[in-house]
Amino acid sequence: MIAWPSVGVLSIQGDVREHMRSLDEVGAAPSAVKHAYEFSALDALIIPGGESTTMSKRALAEGLMGPLRDFRASGRPIYGSCAGMIMLADEVLDGRPDQETVGGIDMVVRRNAFGRQVDSFEAQLPMPAFGREPVHAVFIRAPWVESIGEDVEVLGTVPSESGADRIVAVRQNNLLATSFHPELTGDTRVHQYFVSMVRRDS
Repeated sequence: MIAWPSVGVLSIQGDVREHMRSLDEVGAAPSAVKHAYEFSALDALIIPGGESTTMSKRALAEGLMGPLRDFRASGRPIYGSCAGMIMLADEVLDGRPDQETVGGIDMVVRRNAFGRQVDSFEAQLPMPAFGREPVHAVFIRAPWVESIGEDVEVLGTVPSESGADRIVAVRQNNLLATSFHPELTGDTRVHQYFVSMVRRDS
């Protein structure tokens, strides 16, 4: 078991410092990752929130999409929050026609599903995988999961007016994704859960 696993945070856009702070609090060794050669030293990776189309375009322009997919294929754990969830989806709705993803989670994700910036909201959600107390979830131009494959585990949902709960947290093997931003709340349980995945994988 790795005492202080090396967890990189993809540093091309998004809440990099906030994720690094949370990782430090739960006993990981965080680093900002900007170059493909840095992936080899990592035990795991976080793809933070941001703007998913911009993130995808920059990853392609900077030669990172291939190495990101190779990292995922290696089986090392990856956690994606908000735009990071979109980057881990096998299929994206309402994205650019040419938008590419890292993929790996058998799910269909809808971009900006909860609305624009003015529609951002916070909610207390029961998510037993992260502990007994509800998770304070912050949604900012957030996606939701439209559908999942049989190997995907649902970790959290948000009630909707239509009566059909919206999926906002999932796991498939060593890939974890949330449509909300735990790094903005001071609640480190999602990061603790992810680091425990990394340690079990070591």
